[in-house]
Amino acid sequence: MNLHHKPDAAPFLLREDADGIATLTLNRSPSRNPLSEGMLAALSEAFATIAGDRSVRVVILAADGPVFSAGHDLKEMSAHRADSDRGRAYFKDVLGRCSAMMQQITALPQPVIAAVEGTATAAGCQLVATCDLAVAGDGARFCTPGVHIGLFCSTPMVALSRNLSAKHAMEMLLLGEMVPADEAMRMGLVNRVVPAGEAPGEARRLAAVIASKSPATVKIGKRAFYEQREMSLAAAYDHASAVMVENMLARDAEEGIGAFMEKRQPVWRGE
Repeated sequence: MNLHHKPDAAPFLLREDADGIATLTLNRSPSRNPLSEGMLAALSEAFATIAGDRSVRVVILAADGPVFSAGHDLKEMSAHRADSDRGRAYFKDVLGRCSAMMQQITALPQPVIAAVEGTATAAGCQLVATCDLAVAGDGARFCTPGVHIGLFCSTPMVALSRNLSAKHAMEMLLLGEMVPADEAMRMGLVNRVVPAGEAPGEARRLAAVIASKSPATVKIGKRAFYEQREMSLAAAYDHASAVMVENMLARDAEEGIGAFMEKRQPVWRGE
C-alpha cells in the first residue's frame, strides 16, 4: 500500500501488513528520509488509519537506505526565510505538525517499534525515541547535532529526556556527537542491538510476541504507561489502580486468568 504518492514521484511511505503487524518504511532514501512536509503528512495519515484498524496489533517503523532519518528538511525550512515574517509562521506550523505526529505515536493503541539501520539524527533521533521500542543494527548511530549549526535540538529533547537519564540526554544535546548503537542501548535509547541488517527481523520477532497478546490489554497498558509517567507518585498509583480495576473486569483478563488457572491457552477477543 502506498501513501501520499504523486504520479511522478515515489511514495513517501510504504506500508506492508502481515500477521497483525503493519510495517511502515520511510521511502526517501536519496534525500536521507527527512521529516519533510510530505513525509509528516504521510506518517500522520498512516497513524490515523492504523489507530482505528483492529487488525493491526503492532507497528514497525523502518527506513529505506543507509539513513533512517536525517530529521527536518532544512532546505525546505530555509526557503521560507524569504517570507515576510522571515519564516516564523511556517516554522511554527511545521514544528507543530511534527510534534502532533510524534504524539500520535504515543497515543496510538498499538505499540510502535523502530527498526533502525544507519543514522538517525535530530528529529530522526526524536522519532526513534518516541517509538515504544527500538531495535538497532550494530552500525546504527544516533545524534542530536543541532548545537553545531546554532539550532539546539529542543523538540528532539522532549522525547530524549523521557527516554534517557538527564545526564545522558544533556550529553547528546550539548555535544552533538554521534552515539554508536551499543552506547545508545546503554543509554536507554534502544532496546536491542543486532548485527547490521537484522534490525527489521528482530523488530518482527518482538512484534510477533506482542501480537500474540490480548490487543485490548496492550492498548490499556500502553495508554496507562504514558499517562502515569506525567503524574506525581501518589496520583500515578491512584490512576494505575483505577486502570487495573477496569482491566480486571475486561473479558480478556477474565479469559486470561481463567486459562492460566486451567493450564490452557487463552482465546483473546480484544475486549
